[in-house]
Amino acid sequence: MPLRAELPEEGELVIGTVTSIRNFGAFVKLDEYNQREAFIHLSEVATGWVKYIRDHIREGQKIVARVLRVDPSKNQIDLSLKRINDHQRREKVQAWKNEQRAMRLVEQVATALKLSTDEAVDQFGPSLVEKFGSLFGAFEVASADPKRFQKETEKSPWSAAFLKVAHENIVPPHVTILGTLEVTDPGARGVDHVRDALLAAEKVDPESVEVQYVGAPRYRIRVQASQYKQAEETMKKATDAALKSIKAAGGEGSFVRA
Repeated sequence: MPLRAELPEEGELVIGTVTSIRNFGAFVKLDEYNQREAFIHLSEVATGWVKYIRDHIREGQKIVARVLRVDPSKNQIDLSLKRINDHQRREKVQAWKNEQRAMRLVEQVATALKLSTDEAVDQFGPSLVEKFGSLFGAFEVASADPKRFQKETEKSPWSAAFLKVAHENIVPPHVTILGTLEVTDPGARGVDHVRDALLAAEKVDPESVEVQYVGAPRYRIRVQASQYKQAEETMKKATDAALKSIKAAGGEGSFVRA
């Protein structure tokens, strides 16, 4: 079962290889769509007047283009090179490289399951793309949050092999956020109370929360997580725990997000 539609959609960014150049435009084979042929008219090669098309593209070149029109009845796909910016181009290239890497990892999963790569793709590819957006996205989630992956895939018979390959090959993405805790307690046991408050923050999630001494009464709190929202939620729980602890002991505290 294919992971993509047979034809791209209008407005989509695609990866292609320039196969032939004429004075009126260039022909391209689409790498992601089974080498379907597409065409870039001279007017869509670059902004402004294009005198020599080969000043801008050449045969054999990999390009990122935007789909302008798709006519299934004529099997015609028209592209534009000029209607994308550098950021979009870099993002598309990275996504394409990620999916190529994902397919190599699927080959490892298939080997572990004693299946062909096509059989493995048929078995779990479409459902993973639907749930996680892409095969590479599925490998990232499997590496960063295996419990979530197992829940999302309902512990399918192939999930153990998929998780093993993800764990061995993918470094989980993460974000880091910082803030500053100020905790004080002038009482006789103030030092112990401050220490307990800082420990309360770290106990929320010892693997992702770290408290560092800056200079009394200020302490830097660092949180790492796979997603920004998750990091913010953990930060709030950690700082709430610290402030609750110090205030219960009779001290005072505050938090400032960096």
